Amino acid sequence: MFNERITAWMERAEHVIEGKLKEIDRTIDQNQWKVIRAFQNHKVSDYHFSGSTGYGYNDRGREVLDLVYAEVFGAEAALVRPHFVSGTHTISTALFGVLRPGDELLMITGRPYDTLHKVIGKPGDGKGSLQDWGIIYNEVELLEDGKPDYDSIRGRITPNTKVIGIQRSRGYSWRPSFTVDQIGEMVRFVKEIKADVIVFVDNCYGEFTELHEPTEVGADLIAGSLIKNPGGGLAETGGYIAGKSKYVELASYRLTAPGIGGEVGAMLGTARSIYQGLFLAPHLVGQAVKGSVFAAAVFEELGFVTHPHWNDPRTDLIQAIQFTSDKHLIAFVQGIQQSAAVDAHVVPEPWDMPGYEHPVIMAAGTFIQGGSLEMSADAPIREPYIAYMQGGLTYSHCKLGVLTALRNMMEQNLL
Repeated sequence: MFNERITAWMERAEHVIEGKLKEIDRTIDQNQWKVIRAFQNHKVSDYHFSGSTGYGYNDRGREVLDLVYAEVFGAEAALVRPHFVSGTHTISTALFGVLRPGDELLMITGRPYDTLHKVIGKPGDGKGSLQDWGIIYNEVELLEDGKPDYDSIRGRITPNTKVIGIQRSRGYSWRPSFTVDQIGEMVRFVKEIKADVIVFVDNCYGEFTELHEPTEVGADLIAGSLIKNPGGGLAETGGYIAGKSKYVELASYRLTAPGIGGEVGAMLGTARSIYQGLFLAPHLVGQAVKGSVFAAAVFEELGFVTHPHWNDPRTDLIQAIQFTSDKHLIAFVQGIQQSAAVDAHVVPEPWDMPGYEHPVIMAAGTFIQGGSLEMSADAPIREPYIAYMQGGLTYSHCKLGVLTALRNMMEQNLL
């Protein structure tokens, strides 16, 4: 299937990362057992998978799902719903839930992911953004080494600072993603300055990559997408918010309406896939993490710069690979598409994707549209030319994607 040169790269990489793969297996085991215990503790049964209609009053499956998520994430409460259309929608719901006009949102991990820029907005933009509603927004850039600038953070927290925002994953930035321990340090630091500040963490891409979650180290509120890690490749849509009960409740009022909150919302036949996806998530996340480690090892051997390196601690799915031209970048992403089981015949091209500030090329041959736990890759077409690879429901598919991308690059004389 692949020539001797590519096969040799694969074999050398797998020899190098053998110990790292065993370490990932141990994380898979601990997280899998944690999820099963939560199911057992809340007596999950077949009838919890039955759907509800209309208002969805007294949907016991929905109620228990919230309890299971809360336990898994070490939180007081959770709101898990198919009604969230994306991670951005889920994050937006959480922020609008707890912020009021005159409050300040201070991001301490630099500029957030591109799709949140329009959620933050500008004062008077007329689109209903945070700033359009009189919410103050500020951010503190990271230091050159990618770590929080604690001195600047100390000076930027004011009496109006209501929410401290942390983005766990790198997004489209060439910086390390933050480990749960690092997030815990940030939480402790800001709480010492302003004890009542709400710490919110965008947890997308991070779930089950480590043994703990941000809510277990003091974060007040976290949010993520079900078509990423916790949906386990089965949840067809949705998102979750978890954290302190009072803040989850405020978010639920934003999702539905004040006074209604999480008491309604028909699950419309999605409960089984969301439950089963959560059950599978620790294993499938581990498969994807293995794939990212493999990709880093292969491309490092070929002289490309990667972030993180293959042996660095992993706290999300994303593997960033820096190329020397847009041709390398496009060939890589198109090669990932060629390895898909779905739409392998489609050739992705850069386009002006809604919510993004630059043309984006995206390989997304997935069973769930936009399902980032499945093998995918995307990149904004801008310098430096960095591709962001994530996901892979099986390690075998991850390897196939990397090797196919290499072959595509070789065929275009780019290696």
